[in-house]
Amino acid sequence: MRADSHRQFKNRLFGQFARIGKALSSPHRLEILELLAQGERTVDSLATEMGLSLANTSQHLKTLRQAALVDARKDGLFVHYRLVDAEVYDVCRAIRSVAEHQLAEFERLVRDHFGSRSAVEPVSMEELMRRTRTGDVVILDTRPANEYLSGHIAGAVSVPVDTLQRRLRELPKNTEYVAYCRGPYCVYADRAVDILRAKGRRARRLIEGFPEWKAAGFPVETGAQSLR
Repeated sequence: MRADSHRQFKNRLFGQFARIGKALSSPHRLEILELLAQGERTVDSLATEMGLSLANTSQHLKTLRQAALVDARKDGLFVHYRLVDAEVYDVCRAIRSVAEHQLAEFERLVRDHFGSRSAVEPVSMEELMRRTRTGDVVILDTRPANEYLSGHIAGAVSVPVDTLQRRLRELPKNTEYVAYCRGPYCVYADRAVDILRAKGRRARRLIEGFPEWKAAGFPVETGAQSLR
């Protein structure tokens, strides 16, 4: 093999890698991937949640699709987007992990937003899995209901955090609750734990979120689950 042909190959090879890096270079596109890790979403729902215009959101999705990171299907008048496979979210998790370990500004940002989260020890995925086998804990999915229906931790019940206050009567005080949401930097589970503990319930949050639980191979379900 000639040296110049090998050089051309390497340039083209790393050019393909760079296509992925370029697609991930926008904070909005990274957030879109995190939202799609919860389940399929339409352009409208993504735009509304992120406070972007439909045109801007569509352009971000086009870039992600050109990099083969998301796919789409049409259902009537709506186009639903999804991750092409689980490896896409693995890349996002790797980026997050590097930021956590290498960027001092990242740690300050999280601390300033969440304050001290050490008052209540969080629950690891392994601990939660053990406790689901004994049935001594109720798992609360605090994400929006549509995300819960797309997929959730097996046995979890849907209590979106915005509905928690008015549904407290459904949650007995003699039970321990573990709340989870989209990931370690989603505020829903923290808010739910604060509400539950203020109303006399024992509650903790899951360290990770649904995508991490699913990626770890722990049991997941779709559809509805009722409080017992």
